[in-house]
Amino acid sequence: MAYDNRAAVRKVLLITLLLNLFVMGLKAVVGYWTGSLSLLADALHSVTDSANNILGLFASSFSSPYPDREHPYGHHKFEAVGALGIAAFLGIACFEILQGAIERILKGGADVRISAPELWLLLIVLGVNIFVAFYERAEGKRVGSQILIADATHTMSDVWVTISVIFGLIGVWLGYQWLDIVLAFPVALLVFWSGWSVLKENLPWLVDQMAIAPEAIHAIAVAVPGVINCHDIASRGVLGRQVFMEMHLIVDAPDVETAHRITEEVERRLEERFSPVRIIIHVEPPNYESEQITFETGSK
Repeated sequence: MAYDNRAAVRKVLLITLLLNLFVMGLKAVVGYWTGSLSLLADALHSVTDSANNILGLFASSFSSPYPDREHPYGHHKFEAVGALGIAAFLGIACFEILQGAIERILKGGADVRISAPELWLLLIVLGVNIFVAFYERAEGKRVGSQILIADATHTMSDVWVTISVIFGLIGVWLGYQWLDIVLAFPVALLVFWSGWSVLKENLPWLVDQMAIAPEAIHAIAVAVPGVINCHDIASRGVLGRQVFMEMHLIVDAPDVETAHRITEEVERRLEERFSPVRIIIHVEPPNYESEQITFETGSK
């Protein structure tokens, strides 16, 4: 049975949205006061945090796991689409950071001014970022939400960005103005890597990549008494969240009732191992032969 985690996801996203707005405002104010390019870039990164939370709230409201007439396989992919939106926001942030750094190098700019109280404010920002990242990841794993896990990955990148910016501003405080521009480049790389990670994790769900090795499904099925073999095994979805599985099952059964009983036992064992899972089994007679466990490139 599908698990509806939307209420828990919305609660986490609302909490993190409020915290991210606080962090974004504090970074923007301190960045404006000091004239720090790297800190303003970090504030831009935090804008994407808040935008991601809003996007996540929108996506989760449409991601019901329950099927309906228009969506017989449920609505899980709306969350994956939302996670891809996060990757897009990260790409925009990366471009903006690089553009600002190159403009500062080519055109110059005013010196960065930083004081001890402003550095302490940034340490508060760092503490909030760390809390948000660990809280969101833990809740995402607990309720099985890809969008929370993706957003936590983004927030963790924000933690490393903020750490690098703080070290750079300490260097600026000590008189090394060039550190502010130099650190803008690794910040951009961290942002890009976060976006790539989110993209890599969610594309398999959207393109229906194999969820479970067919050999593992085959081993469970043929261990059931009365099963001769199974073939043309396919699966898609996210293991531990929702998997859709289909196969052709060759059974040694003299009548439909016996074949049905064997099929139900196969389904029970697969559900016990891979739940939540929806299974479609096509039953075939004992004299049918096929050694094709799964679909291979070029198969007919």
